[in-house]
Amino acid sequence: CDASRGSVRADPNEGPQVMTYVPPRHIRKRSRSLAFQLLGFAFAAGVFLFVGGAAFSGVMLWYYAKDLPEYERLASYQPPVMSRIHANDGSLLAEYARERRIFVPINTIPKLLIDAFLAAEDKNFYSHGGIDPSGVARALYTNFKRGSKQGASTITQQVAKNFLLTNERTFDRKIKEAILAIRIERAFSKDQILELYLNEIFLGVSSYGVAAAALNYYGKELHELQIHEVAYLAALPKAPNNYHPFKNTKDALDRRNWVIGQMRENGYIKREEAEAAIKLPLGVSLRPFGARIFAAEFFAEDVRRMLVEQFTEEKLYTGGLSVRTTLDPGYQRIAKKVLVDGLQRFDRSRGWRGPAGRIDLAAGEWGEALGKAETWNDIDPWRLAVVLEVNKSKATVGLQPRRDQTGALEAARETGILPQAGASWAGAKKKGLAGLLNPGDVIYVAPTEKAGELELMQVPEIEGGIVVMDPHTGRVLALVGGFSFAESQFDRVTQARRQPGSAFKPFVYATALDNGYTPSSVILDAPIEIDPGAGQDVWKPENYSGKFYGPSTLRTGIEFSRNLMTVRLAQDIGMPLVSEYSRRFGIYDNLMPVLSMALGAGETTLLKLATGYCILANGGRQVTPTLIDRIQDRRGKTVWSHDARTCKACTADGWHNQEEPELDDKRRQIIDPHTAYQITSMMEGVVERGTATVVKEAGMPVAGKTGTTNDEKDAWFVGFTPDLVVGVFMGFDTPKAMGKGSTGGQLAAPVVRDFLMLSKGDREAVPFRIPAGLKLVKINRRTGARASPGDPDAILEAFKPDTDPPDAYSVIGTTDNGEGWSAPGGDVSNGGLY
Repeated sequence: CDASRGSVRADPNEGPQVMTYVPPRHIRKRSRSLAFQLLGFAFAAGVFLFVGGAAFSGVMLWYYAKDLPEYERLASYQPPVMSRIHANDGSLLAEYARERRIFVPINTIPKLLIDAFLAAEDKNFYSHGGIDPSGVARALYTNFKRGSKQGASTITQQVAKNFLLTNERTFDRKIKEAILAIRIERAFSKDQILELYLNEIFLGVSSYGVAAAALNYYGKELHELQIHEVAYLAALPKAPNNYHPFKNTKDALDRRNWVIGQMRENGYIKREEAEAAIKLPLGVSLRPFGARIFAAEFFAEDVRRMLVEQFTEEKLYTGGLSVRTTLDPGYQRIAKKVLVDGLQRFDRSRGWRGPAGRIDLAAGEWGEALGKAETWNDIDPWRLAVVLEVNKSKATVGLQPRRDQTGALEAARETGILPQAGASWAGAKKKGLAGLLNPGDVIYVAPTEKAGELELMQVPEIEGGIVVMDPHTGRVLALVGGFSFAESQFDRVTQARRQPGSAFKPFVYATALDNGYTPSSVILDAPIEIDPGAGQDVWKPENYSGKFYGPSTLRTGIEFSRNLMTVRLAQDIGMPLVSEYSRRFGIYDNLMPVLSMALGAGETTLLKLATGYCILANGGRQVTPTLIDRIQDRRGKTVWSHDARTCKACTADGWHNQEEPELDDKRRQIIDPHTAYQITSMMEGVVERGTATVVKEAGMPVAGKTGTTNDEKDAWFVGFTPDLVVGVFMGFDTPKAMGKGSTGGQLAAPVVRDFLMLSKGDREAVPFRIPAGLKLVKINRRTGARASPGDPDAILEAFKPDTDPPDAYSVIGTTDNGEGWSAPGGDVSNGGLY
């Protein structure tokens, strides 16, 4: 080799055959210089790229972060939570929400459910910082290898998206989501993030959050869920509609079983538990929405309107109010039944109006056609049916198919038999069923006690309402505003303003008793003419019977509902005073002080009238009607309570032989307690021998008053026991005559009787409480004088201190010509008055 270019040296370790070329020194120095230059260039390029990349990343970070929402607001975030309405026993009455969500803190969520969601959505949740690199790599590999679209969003990223961003699938949103996720992880604990996620996530069928989903899918609280159930809930966030339990059952099962497998793989459950859970069906039973207590739709709607008025609609549907109402579910069911029965009795007395519709049986399968027919969901056990075959003695009918959980009509076709006896009220005994019905007729039927047999039903044209109240507190225990809420949402208890007729008379008599009259005071029952002036016709009121009965006691006047006596009494005490008392009782805000109003010509609602009767029943104390006991906010703090009484001694730390605590009762005394008992005793006579004797069948002390307006357009009865007030109204929504004899005693009183009989159970009858200081004196109820021994008309009458019955009666009022009164032919009978 040329020495100027280097030399060749043998490597003793490799043997003589291996030679190493050694360049000359100046070449070696130039090579080292070139290497340093290259290294410096690479370093400079790296620094440039790093600085440039960092600058670019900074710019991009600034660009995407400049308009990001403030993640700190998650700390004060209050998710829209549904408001829940409960009956007085805690049972669920109704729910109101835009997003059906029940917020539950993380420490009350079972670990099993948390494990299921971590296994399905983010198994590294407690170890990553908001973004899971392994998840991203796994998703990239899967998407490249299989061509599928697998996401890599962590739970934190989903929180960022659900709370702060939109659902658009763009690169920009993913960058913002990642930035927010890292920030959220630095600002909040893992449990706080998980709490937000589990309460916010949408899980299908109007379920937001795991607590609502547990109730809607399984009817369970979170702690009651089993492995296969939590796994199904955890399967839903990915695509709730794709895993519907009935529309996509197979896909739902596959996804649920995958979650169970992930739980097993991550050590959350044992292999045996996983295998057992996979074998189980979904077990979903979707919970219906709306009113949960049958027949309580009117009550729930009244509560909803009150809450909207008091708290606004936004607060009701998103504020998570917890409302404890006054509703007694047992009373409510009975009230619905007796009202419908009462409406039916009247409607049936007017005859059969014909079928509700027609179906052409020759056109094809009747079940589908009948299934499409509109009906109401709150008239159970009534069913819509079509007549398939009919002869004189019986008809075979096909029942409207029910719908399954997906809303589809069930394939099975039910039939039943309508015997002649089941339509006897419609005239089947005379005409035969073939004379009433034809094949293809659409009718309503209801099951009877005999299996397979049905009864012909008819939707009543008449309407009505019933309200049941606690007289001591004004709490509404039951309320039914009509035959069917689905048919008409107009509430005849709270919204219908009608004339109460004679049902208002007790307040006229109570006004008189509170201002010097006694139950034995005598009023003249004779013709009277009132000139209203201003060119109007002379008013000539009459008794219902058209007869006049001469001098009669106040007791007799109210027991037999004497119109002329009431007008004279109101004239004597003055209508301005009657108007003032009606305002105190809460029946009218401003009753016109004219004499016709003493006969109940002013319009009011059944709820207001029944509230007035509560005051008579409780000893004269003012009460405010309420459907709500207590309202709590989403945190459980009481924000409203009907009972405003205070009890300072109720917070004692223990029993130290102190006196029993007493509640401060600041209720206003509307009338004297003695007056309240006197009018109550007089109204007991209405039931015992007056216009509502049908109520005696209840077998308990009952006081009350019937009411019937002109031409029998409205029928009323409000009755009460010492601890319960029941009011009933019946009439057409567009007022019209119901027919002669359609009085409060004939139509409304039997409904109250039925309610009292069905609701009393094993309770012992309690007599009305007599306040201290009253004197009970035996008098003749017709004359008002002291009764002689053996007097058949003798009763015990209540008198206030310093008042006594007269030895003989004196008449208040005269005939128009100023002469004394004597009944024509001596007729002082009391028959036929309502």
